[in-house]
Amino acid sequence: MMTAEEAARAAERVMARCDELACISETPGQLTRVYLSPEHLRANALVATWMQQAGMRTWQDAVGNICGRYEAASEGAPAVLLGSHLDTVRDAGRYDGMLGVLTAIEIVDGLHRANVRGTQAIEIVGFADEEGTRFNITLLGSRGLTGSWPAEWLACEDAQGISVAQALAHAGLDAARIGDAQRPAADFSAYLELHIEQGPVLEQEDLAIGVVTAINGARRLHCRFTGEAGHAGTVPMSHRRDALAAAAEWMVLIEHAARQAAPELVATVGTLQCEPGAVNVIPGVVSLTLDIRSPDDPQRETLLNHLLAQATRIAEQRGVDFSHDIFYTIAATPCDGALRDKLADAVRNVQRRVLLLPSGAGHDAIAIAERWPSAMLFVRCEKGISHHPAENVMVSDVALALRAMSLAVRELVLKP
Repeated sequence: MMTAEEAARAAERVMARCDELACISETPGQLTRVYLSPEHLRANALVATWMQQAGMRTWQDAVGNICGRYEAASEGAPAVLLGSHLDTVRDAGRYDGMLGVLTAIEIVDGLHRANVRGTQAIEIVGFADEEGTRFNITLLGSRGLTGSWPAEWLACEDAQGISVAQALAHAGLDAARIGDAQRPAADFSAYLELHIEQGPVLEQEDLAIGVVTAINGARRLHCRFTGEAGHAGTVPMSHRRDALAAAAEWMVLIEHAARQAAPELVATVGTLQCEPGAVNVIPGVVSLTLDIRSPDDPQRETLLNHLLAQATRIAEQRGVDFSHDIFYTIAATPCDGALRDKLADAVRNVQRRVLLLPSGAGHDAIAIAERWPSAMLFVRCEKGISHHPAENVMVSDVALALRAMSLAVRELVLKP
């Protein structure tokens, strides 16, 4: 494990490099770096330089991931995979994704400085596209490694009408060879990802780091209440079929029911549109979205079914109709139990108290866990803010995270 002094110096380098990467952006004064853009390729080249300085062999794979390998004592041994993503949302913070890649480099650098080689190699990947900002499809980089790219992704277009296939060509890559990015299952024994929490739980618990139990599964729905529009001044209250009043009653019920359910379950009405949308007209149609997430899929489905039944009841009582369709579903991704316990032991070693918590946001670990045992370490971020320029972490927290992660990695790669 890194000493406290080594970790402090490494954390300072990580923070400085996060600042350096944040300067590689397509928007002056903001951080925006999207898949296969010139800025993405520049970031890959810079990260490759840092990997090489840490004693790694580097390459950019067929889907644009930047990869590095620190060889084991015996060449060609399986590897422990570390990493996160280098792409961003628009007007982003500078730690989401990047922190995981840069801390991984420091862990390897520590081994390289000590001239230590393990029974397993270490590979680091800076995933090319986790956020989905450019093409509105996510996990392109990590699904490159797992070989689970749907063929139709190549035809997806960005706002300028450039397809994924064309973007690959512009970046010097060949759409016909994306399968070359796929790695055999035997290549990796485990995947560990360090990431900012993107929520307030660790800060509320006054803890620097925590161990992820699972990445939440989610369903997203388009919902609609259909009543009858009418003159706001002439239709008596007793005669109204107000779609917005029905939707409002259901929204309050959603909040109450989610709060009464398991503490890790969340439900959100994110959009709301009224028709015809005039100040002097009773709303005849209200469309809204529901996003419901939980690390436990059956638990999520139980609440969802309850909420839909209540929406139907409210609609019947108010003389309106209710309909819905599910347009997005992703299953929960449990972290590997043995890896999670190893991270927990490492956290206990440096922080004493271990907090286990789910991830409400998606990560590359979703894709990687389909093929390799995966686990995640969270780092506290200020006020839980993420996907925003105010995103912030403390250097002391990064140092503690480096000590815990390096301990877990060394136990994996140095074991006989």
